[in-house]
Amino acid sequence: MTGALVKRTTCLTALILIAACATGPQPLINDRQGLPPGRSAPSPEAVDTLEVGHRLMDAGEFDLAIKAFSRAAVEDGGTVDVLTGIGSAHLKLRRLNQAERYLRAALDMDDAFIPALNNLAVVLDAQGEIGEARELFRLAFALDSGDTEEIRDNLRLLDTKLANFGRVETDISDFRLVRRAKGQYLLVGT
Repeated sequence: MTGALVKRTTCLTALILIAACATGPQPLINDRQGLPPGRSAPSPEAVDTLEVGHRLMDAGEFDLAIKAFSRAAVEDGGTVDVLTGIGSAHLKLRRLNQAERYLRAALDMDDAFIPALNNLAVVLDAQGEIGEARELFRLAFALDSGDTEEIRDNLRLLDTKLANFGRVETDISDFRLVRRAKGQYLLVGT
């Protein structure tokens, strides 16, 4: 009985190999579009998951934004925009440790990315790291050449806190995220 089973298995394997050879070897990359086999180019109407994440942030759906940014990371890689988006969503959910981790990773990729600098400064301020928070706000202000009023306001808000140390309390809700072009965020004092 086992001999018949081996013979059937061998015959089945041979048929599979013959069928595979008949169609020829499959390329690793689709030559027409540079995509793996079985993947087609996205349609022109395809949804940009990074943009979806930003829209969910605007709508206050921070958990869903994290999921969208995570999908964008799978599709596009862990870009500075994606990491900043995930960190910003964690910040809005007051998950300060996670926010700090993602924002620092974004700054490891681009240490001059103003939205990540601002968001990390808010996280550090909330954690009591006021000196480092002020330095990050100052750096964001310098990189922006002082052109953005919102960045100036953030720096002023923190300077007021430092000048009145112990008398003025600020927290994350004193800042809000403002959407800029191409999914960038700036923190703005309210």
